[in-house]
Order: sequence, then structure tokens, then C-alpha cells
Amino acid sequence: MLSVRGRGAVRRLAAATLISGLVAAGALATAGPALADDAPGAGGVKAKLGNLSEEESGSVEISEKDGSKWSVRGGLFTMQVEGGGSLSTYCIDLRTPAKHDFDYKEVGWDQSSLHDNDDAGKILWILENGYPKLSTEVLGGNVGVDLSKSEAAAGTQAAIWTLSDNVTAKPKDADAQKLTDYLLEKATKLEEPKASLSLSPSSVAGKAGDKLGPITVNTNAKDVKVSVVPGAPEGVKVVDKAGNAVTTAANGAELFLDVPAGTADGTAEVAAEATTKVQLGRAFVSIDGPSQTLILAGSSDSTVTAKASATWAKKGAVPAVTVAKECAKGGLEVVASNEGDEPWTFDLKGTSHTVAPGEKKTILVPIAEDEAYKFTITGPNGFEETFEGVLDCETAPPGPKPSETPTTEPSTPASPSPSASEGTTGGDTTGGTTGTTGTTGGGDLAETGSSNATPMIAGIAAALVVVGGGAVFFLRKKKTAGH
Repeated sequence: MLSVRGRGAVRRLAAATLISGLVAAGALATAGPALADDAPGAGGVKAKLGNLSEEESGSVEISEKDGSKWSVRGGLFTMQVEGGGSLSTYCIDLRTPAKHDFDYKEVGWDQSSLHDNDDAGKILWILENGYPKLSTEVLGGNVGVDLSKSEAAAGTQAAIWTLSDNVTAKPKDADAQKLTDYLLEKATKLEEPKASLSLSPSSVAGKAGDKLGPITVNTNAKDVKVSVVPGAPEGVKVVDKAGNAVTTAANGAELFLDVPAGTADGTAEVAAEATTKVQLGRAFVSIDGPSQTLILAGSSDSTVTAKASATWAKKGAVPAVTVAKECAKGGLEVVASNEGDEPWTFDLKGTSHTVAPGEKKTILVPIAEDEAYKFTITGPNGFEETFEGVLDCETAPPGPKPSETPTTEPSTPASPSPSASEGTTGGDTTGGTTGTTGTTGGGDLAETGSSNATPMIAGIAAALVVVGGGAVFFLRKKKTAGH
């Protein structure tokens, strides 16, 4: 029987199966979508994961606390920003496969695997003092060796993995190892970097004739363009605290949505957009399903966006809802408020909640690690907010590598051949495996590539087709990019 600890392969398979089942049942007739952001107004950068750079990566040996060792290729990933721009990132979730073409979003440390990592500030120092922030020439001078891009990237990634995944990571190249030692010796804690752009809260409510808000702008950009999303009732506009119409805002600015008196009950959205470089150390988590967490190492000028919604009505309940991941609490925090003059009762995952007029209620929804979730909250006047995603708050614990993932009873893996002594650097889901010395307990795949879970997934897909009476459905193929 397969043994799985913590964030294991079975849990990941269950999440993938749930999402696939929704698609097969007719949730969408074509390719499966990216999972929606937990809080649509939270904003920030969204980007698509590319490949591991061949030029800026190298071989790293991983030593687990139980004495097992294995090799992997580590270095910089490229990411393409939605709306324009590019990012370079390192991995901070070593044992979880990276899925090529998955969509990612920028989040704070509290919504990622760094939420309980006392060394998160040291990882940021390594990014600020490692490659590519500093050139190979500067880094080589700091440690007294000549460094190539491959050695500099592998040395920086190894130092990060040592602190992010509680392992001993050593580049196989001796000069790269000197860089790793230097970075770990010198690292000190830095403060968490500021978000590129967010609007808080992401949902407000009130009555026509009032200014709805405030909605606070948080950004590292100099200027942010703000506007009402097309489709809003005539006369609705974005204003400041004094009631003056605004089209731009700076960090810390408070925005309001001015709804003229007499406007029919309805909703509108505030949109914000800026061009800026995302600060080093911002975390990126997948919104397409389980995939390794990344941390920003470099950014071009990139397009960042955010939205916030507003609801108003003449009488009755006037609801607003925001949802955010609370990794420290093991779930989602739902904040429901009511700016109306009547109570608002709604159902949340089978439990009824009532919010009195003028009240704000905070509800914790427990979610298991790697669990896919989707729920809708409704209210009067057509109010409806749907939230879906996957909770990904922990680094994967030690587990079987692709070459030793059991399908029935665990057994001792055969000794790896020389050709299997190093992990693959990229490619699709039929990629290679990772060689090991020693064995580990159950858990996630330690390297990207093929696994013995593939026949199980194929069987589930076939069963779904039979249940659907032969209906045809399509799943967008996701490639797996090596660490």
C-alpha cells in the first residue's frame, strides 16, 4: 500500500482528478481554465511559467536529513507576464514538479510556503546579493573564482534551497559550491518586499448617493492608472476622499466609487493598472493546480493590474465579500460585510451565516493542503461571488523520486545507472528520472518527469468518458519543466 506523508502524490492526484471531473461533467466544453484568483481584487502580476534556462542552471546534489541523496538541475526559470514583461525566478519548493505553461500569481509571503519560514528574510538577502542581481564578475570577485552563468545560478539556487526546503544543497561544480557557502555565511534577514500592485479591500458596498470605499492602493509603482470598468451606470466615477474625480493614484491613496443619488441598484468595478519592476523576493504560486512555488530573482518592466468591486442598493441587505488564503491558519478567510438595513443570510459550504446591518463577519474555511476548492456566495439583487483555487502553503516533505515511486507495496529501488544520476532539465511529462542513493519515505515526486501515477490518471480519464455517455472533452496538456 502506498505510503504518503504530508503533501504526497496521492493528494496531488486527487486535486487533479477533481478539476478534471469538473471539466468532463461539462463545466467547460473546451480546455480546462486557469483556476481563479482567490481574491480577484488583490491584483499584482500574473505570469505563465516557461522553461528552466539551459545557460543559467547547473547540477546540484541534495542531501536529505535522513541521509538520502539525489541530484537535480537547479537555476533560473523564465516567466512571461500577462500584459507584457518577463520575470526570472528560482524554486522554493524543491520536491514539487514545476508545470510548464501553468499560470502563476504574485502573492505575499503569508500566502506561500514562506509563511512559517524563519529564514525567508535570508532568502531575500541571497537574491539581493546573488545571481543575477550581481554579475558573474562581481560574484566571482567576492568568492575568489571565475564563475560562469551556469555556476552562478546553480550556486545561488543551492543556497536558496538549503533555507527554503531544509536540506543541504551543494552544486557539483566546486566554484559554484564556493558561491553557495559564501551566500549562506553572509546572509542576514531582510524585510518582506512590497507588492507590485493591490487594491484593498477587493469588495465594498453601500447606497446610491454615497461614496463607496475606501479602497486603498498598495504599489511599488510611481503612478497607477485608475478607472471605472466599462458597463457601469452613467455617472459612476472614481474619486478621492474629498470627492474629486481621479484617474491616477499613488501608493497609499484611498479611492472611492461615487454613485449618484437615484442610481438604480447595481454593481461596478474599479480597475487599476501600472507598469513597474516587481521587487525581488515576491513569491509566485500556481493558479492552475499544484506546481512548485517560485520566488522572484529579476524583473523587466511589467504590466500589473488589480480590480475591486462595489455593490449598492436603496434598501435591504447590501453585501460585500473578500476571500484570502491564510496559510498560518490552514484555510481561507472569508470576510463578509453588510452595508444595508436588513440582515443578510448566505450559505457557505453547507453552513448558513447571517450578517446583521452594519456588521462585518470573518469566517475561517479549513482547506487541506493541495486541496482544490470552489464555492459561490450569493446575496440580494443578483449578488454572486465565486472563489476557486488550490491551497498550496507548504514545501513538499521528503518522498520517493520518480524512479522509486511505488504503485503497490514499497520496495527498495534498484541502484541507478550512470545515465540516471542527474535529473532532467525540462521537457514534457515523458521526461527522465532522478537518480538516488538511499531511500526516502512517501511524498511528492522529487523531480519532474514521468511517474507511475500516469496509468492511474489515464484510467480515471477513461472512466469519466464512460460515465459521460461517450461525450468528448479536452484537457489542455501541461508540460513539466525540470527544476
